[in-house]
Amino acid sequence: MSIGTKIKSIRELKNYTQEYVADRLEMTQAGYSKIEKGSTSLSFEKLEQLAIILELPIADIINFDIERYFRNRRSTEKEQTYHTDKNTIIKRLYEDKIVLLERLLGKTDSELRFYKDKFGVL
Repeated sequence: MSIGTKIKSIRELKNYTQEYVADRLEMTQAGYSKIEKGSTSLSFEKLEQLAIILELPIADIINFDIERYFRNRRSTEKEQTYHTDKNTIIKRLYEDKIVLLERLLGKTDSELRFYKDKFGVL
């Protein structure tokens, strides 16, 4: 994958338009488009500016792999789902425990009333 294609993929993932990036680079959209297409060379200074605009280190831009990005993203989403499910299960267990404790307290209260009535204790 060429550097231009990587830049384009990152830009699209960030939902940036070519016009937006070109404006931030102080160049025309047509000129910026040539960078993405690889039909013009990319200076190191422009790459540094792109790194700032795309909010990524230069090394991450150069090493960007869209397949790895989506694999990692799916993995992260699965982990988040797992943690959400785990937290939901724990929350339900605590709620069930609270219900059981409330029932136990109610039963204990009724037994106390029974013995107070039986033995005349106030």
